[in-house]
Amino acid sequence: MELVVKKYTGEDTGRKVSLSDAVFAIEPNDHAIYLDVKQFLANQRQGTHKSKERNEVSGSTRKIKKQKGTGTARAGSIKSPVFVGGGRIFGPRPRTYGFKLNKKVKALARKSALTYKAKGESISVIEDFTFSAPKTKDFIKMLEVLALADKKTLVVLPAVDKNIVLSGRNLERSKVALAADVTTYDLLHADHVVFVESSIQTVENTLN
Repeated sequence: MELVVKKYTGEDTGRKVSLSDAVFAIEPNDHAIYLDVKQFLANQRQGTHKSKERNEVSGSTRKIKKQKGTGTARAGSIKSPVFVGGGRIFGPRPRTYGFKLNKKVKALARKSALTYKAKGESISVIEDFTFSAPKTKDFIKMLEVLALADKKTLVVLPAVDKNIVLSGRNLERSKVALAADVTTYDLLHADHVVFVESSIQTVENTLN
């Protein structure tokens, strides 16, 4: 598959770049995508939820009434879960929601996501560039000339470029990611993926 390479100003460079069929044209695996996205979302959870059990609730430990002769159930502590203000039975405890996923499955998921984007003609390639200074208006102008201003856009860079990252981080519908770190979730969440030309080789090398 070949795509036209444009400048970030919207002009045509007259060149084309070839996308590897081993990355951008495989048989998509929906279950691998599901697992990778599930793991990504699980890793975002803090897991800091906690409730107090009966041994952690503050209060007296004295027996609140005599054992027999009251006509009601026996009770040994005001901290019992059956009383208001008592501890909670089997309450939530801090835990990690993340789980292991094999590298090959994660790679397959990203290849599948890239294949879906390629089939949907939702990938663009722009020539390597940088901004002279961090300016959000320059980033917005780039999206406008690429006809992507009204779409959720993922811009994939080959390496960290501070000016580009700072220019795009305040935009709600745009995200900047590194080619080596781009996730399946990021690819699927975006309506359109913009690859800086050098980043394509990085993605292909990473996934192959």
